[in-house]
Amino acid sequence: MAADLPLLAVSSVVRHFYGVRAVNDVSFTVAAGEILGLIGPNGAGKTTMFNLVSGRFSPSAGAIALGGRRIDGMRPDRIAALGIARTFQGTRIFPRLTAGQNVRTALLAHEKIGFWEDWLGLARARAAEAAAEAGAREILDFVGLSAHRDEVAGALPYARQSLLGIALALALRPRLLLLDEPFAGMNPRETETGAELVRRIRQAGTTVLLVEHDMPAVMGVCDRIVVLDHGAKIAEGTPGEIRQNPRVIEAYLGSEDDDA
Repeated sequence: MAADLPLLAVSSVVRHFYGVRAVNDVSFTVAAGEILGLIGPNGAGKTTMFNLVSGRFSPSAGAIALGGRRIDGMRPDRIAALGIARTFQGTRIFPRLTAGQNVRTALLAHEKIGFWEDWLGLARARAAEAAAEAGAREILDFVGLSAHRDEVAGALPYARQSLLGIALALALRPRLLLLDEPFAGMNPRETETGAELVRRIRQAGTTVLLVEHDMPAVMGVCDRIVVLDHGAKIAEGTPGEIRQNPRVIEAYLGSEDDDA
């Protein structure tokens, strides 16, 4: 990737659904090593944008590039192989497996071990198993779940399930991590722990694109913020600039204050 290129570039992207523009001519970039927040009221197009970047949907118009390479229209597995991983609203884990087995399974899914190698227990398969076990321990320790490695995932409290979902995404060793409402359902202490994890993910070399409704958390953890409303970008800037933007206050922050 050229040094002057952003890691992610979204250029004039449009996405129609049955004549409705869920995303309407949106452009933004994410620099390598940045934490970028994507905010807006419900129905603003945030999750649609995540689905476009991760390959679940293809744009109706516009372009999406990772490190200068066009990825719009690629299958999700190809985009993941290029270095984009995501979490989801509501955790997607293997509820009957332990936390450790969840991460170990995710790591092994990306090892190209053939059926006969695995079945016969050949050296390469055994090495992959050992590496996955060690990798699972390392990732669980990184997200703060090492003490819960042997607990059944479906029995974990929601906040820990959310951390496990992040662990599964990190098992892909992504260049860019898409976090979809990682602090939802967390109390203030859990949210601060989650925000600190996001900072450590960036410090470890992974760029972060974050969708979140918890405004104090967004303002505290993000370098820049992009604001969507009715599918269009209405603002972009630092947390301080976004706090004072009249359009943002009217469309989002102000409406939350009114509801409160």
